[in-house]
Amino acid sequence: MSSLRARHPIAVFATAVALLFLYFPILVLVLNSFNASRYGASWEGWSMRWYQLLFSNHSRDIWQSLRLSLVIGVVASVVSMVFGTIAAWALNRYRTRLQQAHFGLIYLPIVAPDILMGISLAIFFVTLNVERNLWAITVAHITFCISYVALAVLARLQDFDGLVVDAARDLGANRWQTIVRVVVPLLAPGILAGGLLAFTLSIDDFVITFFVKGVGFDTLPLKIYSMTKHTKEMPVINALSTLLLTFTFASVWWIQRLTRTRSAT
Repeated sequence: MSSLRARHPIAVFATAVALLFLYFPILVLVLNSFNASRYGASWEGWSMRWYQLLFSNHSRDIWQSLRLSLVIGVVASVVSMVFGTIAAWALNRYRTRLQQAHFGLIYLPIVAPDILMGISLAIFFVTLNVERNLWAITVAHITFCISYVALAVLARLQDFDGLVVDAARDLGANRWQTIVRVVVPLLAPGILAGGLLAFTLSIDDFVITFFVKGVGFDTLPLKIYSMTKHTKEMPVINALSTLLLTFTFASVWWIQRLTRTRSAT
């Protein structure tokens, strides 16, 4: 009965419309990265000129912004994986009166508007007289990335059997060996999923970065925003976005394969 209901024409049509709505703009972006037209309003034939321009010295500023975004994203995701996992473990294992406050701190960066987070962090840095450079942006990204990692690990902890920890301790493993050889491998799919989500959100962030950045520290989203108003060669951004999409899909495929392998073992 359920399979027949799932194959109902209305359900199939709604699914097709949703997929078209989600992926058609991405398809247009990828096609325009090979379009010889500068403005993309019409198709003028296949061309690799935008990829050639992307890898030329003309696009040096774009690569510097991408490098800055990658450094911030990697550092923010790694730090968030560590502290987010610790926060999730504490929330799952210990039951105190402060748990509700702890949960509130975890959910706050997710539910709070980005503009509010950006203004608050900017005022915080100004009050402490902190120079708004690479590390200020990284700290700002860590503040909201921790929450996403914590929630991903919490979901993994729902199926975590605490008896394996007790068994490891009974077999002679100390606290550090138990964490490294038992807890971390079992939580690895959730940690990696949270880290990938944190990295994606960090790379994509615009509003918070806009408020906390200093002069000369334009990440890739800020660089793209400035190029939409000044450059005449926007298809270069389409080419770069296509490469980033390829990298993202490859990363998601690798994470899913690793998750399945972990689950099978």
